[in-house]
Amino acid sequence: GGISLKKVAVVFTGGTISMKVDKRLEAAIPAMSSQEILSMVTNIDKFADVETITFGKFPGPHMNPDRIMELNQLVKSLIARDDIDGVVITHGTDSIEETAFFLDLSLPDHKPIVMVAAMRNGSELGYDGPSNLSAAICTAISDQARGKGVLLVMNNEINSAQEVTKTHTMSLDTFKSMEFGPLGIIDNDEAIFYRDIVRHPHIDTDFYVKDVYLIKSVVGMDSEFIDFCITKGAKGIIIEGMGRGNLPPEMVPGVMRAIEKNIRVVMVSRCPMGRVYDSYGYEGGGKMLRNAGVI
Repeated sequence: GGISLKKVAVVFTGGTISMKVDKRLEAAIPAMSSQEILSMVTNIDKFADVETITFGKFPGPHMNPDRIMELNQLVKSLIARDDIDGVVITHGTDSIEETAFFLDLSLPDHKPIVMVAAMRNGSELGYDGPSNLSAAICTAISDQARGKGVLLVMNNEINSAQEVTKTHTMSLDTFKSMEFGPLGIIDNDEAIFYRDIVRHPHIDTDFYVKDVYLIKSVVGMDSEFIDFCITKGAKGIIIEGMGRGNLPPEMVPGVMRAIEKNIRVVMVSRCPMGRVYDSYGYEGGGKMLRNAGVI
């Protein structure tokens, strides 16, 4: 009898949430099994029927596009199952925003997909893994979490993969959506949403282009990095420009050479918030760059 619980697949990929301190190394390494972590999430069996899947024990910086693509296929197969109501993915914090963003772009969102992590390892006082994991599972069983894309749940806050970024190297509230704040919170084991998000088109893909480079512009930069990318055979170059998408004039010749070779050059801003716009017409300004073919 009783009401049947929703079923949540928890995919463990690694990260600090699965680490403990190795006495010999005096540093944290992957050590805990998925069962061991889940056993610390008290009373979760009263809320959801949990199926665990061990994908790997990767620290955040060991996540790479091949693994993210493999994870994408796994999650796609899980949400296709009729018995699964939502998916939770544990991940290292260092690269969780990239994985979350890619999955958000590439996966359908009719069932909740929730990314979760920890800032402290299992050997530290105040290990935040179990509380974060329970909050993530509570979000995955929430009907309100449907159709919101991939979510990241930590520190009892719900953020969108489209907006969230790691803002602090150590604090527990490191993940923030700076422009508008979190989508919601977990309070009393329930996901409560304050706002919705504008959904974007999905790119259902099973391949990615490897040779795309990211260059951040700073005072005193010239075209050397851009020329290096060209000689490496870049297919695309993303440039973090200044302000609304402007560059030091010394970077412009490199941009022109890249465009002449049919390399896509895409401009974003190094500012954490706001959009780029071609409002400046001077040498290296956004207007000139856009006219030259920068996206």
